[in-house]
Amino acid sequence: MALLQLVSAHKPSLKPNTNLPPLNPSSNSSTLHYHSRRRRRHTSSLRCSASEKHHTNHPKPDDVVELPLFPLPLVLFPGAILPLQIFEFRYRIMMHTLLHTDLRFGVIYSDATSGAAEVGCVGEIVKHERLVDDRFFLICKGQERFRITNLVRTKPYLVAEVSWLEDRPSGDEDVETLATEVETNMKDVIRLSNRLNGKPEKEAQDLRRNLFPTPFSFFVGSTFEGAPREQQALLELEDTAARLKREKETLRNTLNYLTAASAVKDVFPSS
Repeated sequence: MALLQLVSAHKPSLKPNTNLPPLNPSSNSSTLHYHSRRRRRHTSSLRCSASEKHHTNHPKPDDVVELPLFPLPLVLFPGAILPLQIFEFRYRIMMHTLLHTDLRFGVIYSDATSGAAEVGCVGEIVKHERLVDDRFFLICKGQERFRITNLVRTKPYLVAEVSWLEDRPSGDEDVETLATEVETNMKDVIRLSNRLNGKPEKEAQDLRRNLFPTPFSFFVGSTFEGAPREQQALLELEDTAARLKREKETLRNTLNYLTAASAVKDVFPSS
C-alpha cells in the first residue's frame, strides 16, 4: 500500500557518505529491478531461503560487522518486503556468496544528487529463484537498521563495516497514543484518496495489525512511496515518538491537500 500525494513540511536530513563512490540510480535500475507493486513470477516456484538459514541472534548496537551493500534509489524499512531481480555480473557474484553464507546484505538509498546515504537497512533473502541465464529473482525482508562506519572495499561490490541502530527510549512521550493518531490519519488519507480516484469510500481495515509503535512507525514510513528522501529521514531517526510525530505531520499535510482537492471536485465535478 502506498499513500499518494505526500506533502511534507520537513526537509530530510540526508547525509551522503563521502567515502562511497558516486552512484547513478539510473544505472542501478538496469541492474537491480525492484517490483513494489507487481510481481510477474509465481512465488510458489521460489526456494525458501529463510527456512534453510535463519538468524536467531539479534545484533547488538555495539557490534561492528562487515556487510555487502546494494545502493538503490529506494528506502527499505524493517519489516518491509522487497522483490529484486539481479543480473549484473558483480551482483550475481554477491548472490552466489550470500546464498551459501549469510543471506543478508545492506540496502542503502542513493541518488544522483545526494549520493549514498550512511544509514540503511539489512535485507534478508527469504525466497530466491536462480534463473536459467544465471539471473536471480529474490524476495527480501527488511531487518535491522545500520550505519556505515568504514568502507572496506568497492570491488567486485561494495562491502562496509556497519554498526547497528536501535531506537532510544522516548521518555515521557505516549507512543501508543501517537501511533493511534497516525493510524487514524492514514485511514482518512486512504478514504479521501479513494474518493478522488472514484473508488468506494469504505473504511480502511486495521492498519496496525497488533504492531507495537516502533514497527508500526516503520510500516507507515514504508507507505510513503514517491518520497524517498522523506523516507530516508524517517529511517535515520532513532526515536519512535519523533518518527511518529513526523509521519503524523506528513499525513496531516497530505490530508489537507486531499481535502482541498475533494472540495474542488465537488464544486467542479468532471464530466
